[in-house]
Amino acid sequence: MNNVLEIDGLTKTYDRFKLDSISFALPEGSIMGFIGENGAGKTTTIKLILNIIRRDKGNIRIFGRDNLAADADIKQDIGVVLDDISFPDSMTPRNINQFMRHIYRNWDQNTFFNYLDRFGLPQRNELKSYSRGMKLKLSIAVALSHQAKLLILDEPTSGLDPVVRDEILDIFLDFIQDEQNAVFLSTHITSDIEKVADYITFIHQGRLVFVEETNELLNRYGVLKCGPQEFEKLEPGSILGYRKNRFGVEALVERARFKGYTVDDASIEDIMLFIIRGEKQ
Repeated sequence: MNNVLEIDGLTKTYDRFKLDSISFALPEGSIMGFIGENGAGKTTTIKLILNIIRRDKGNIRIFGRDNLAADADIKQDIGVVLDDISFPDSMTPRNINQFMRHIYRNWDQNTFFNYLDRFGLPQRNELKSYSRGMKLKLSIAVALSHQAKLLILDEPTSGLDPVVRDEILDIFLDFIQDEQNAVFLSTHITSDIEKVADYITFIHQGRLVFVEETNELLNRYGVLKCGPQEFEKLEPGSILGYRKNRFGVEALVERARFKGYTVDDASIEDIMLFIIRGEKQ
């Protein structure tokens, strides 16, 4: 299996923030969820991948090629949805179609207009009349209309209702049925990631916490619930994070180390919150 995206030792330093030597790889035919709190470095990473900003150190390879040396060719095969739509409010989808025909050599206007119809987006209305959700759906339509092999998505389902979000996720799953395609999905909606992601990359304060297969991650971790006295008897260092409440203690643990205990399933959101906000032993 080849990797569509490879990041090795990626570093970017600002006055008050550092993306600190992160590394991961996205295999073809898969979806990677990219998670972390606000300010963790997710958007910085995406901007570095797209050469919107320049890295200080490290390497980025897309389709096996350096993203700086082969920038123009690589971008022909990437579909991008960022948190903010980049088209002027005075444009209409029909204007965008004409514009994109000159940008992407594989632009397919039939595919584009089919997505507009599917998403219920009026073709002749200026974007200033579009809601945030409509603009996001338009960005997704653009990203999917030039035979991209890699989708890079920053909060693509934010602001969409659950029915439309589910439809968009199905489109991403359809996209990777061609096993050479891949999706890199950054989002705060962790339930979406649980539905579709094959891998999860978690960064916190600019540092890599883990890269895991989703199923293995959810099978490995669980939430142990116990009383304060029982908690004090647990082996030091066996708890990844805990929080106390009036009923006792909840702790994120590796299931294999707590056989014989009652350990509930942990969601991706649970894992994030215990690691970021939970107290440490």
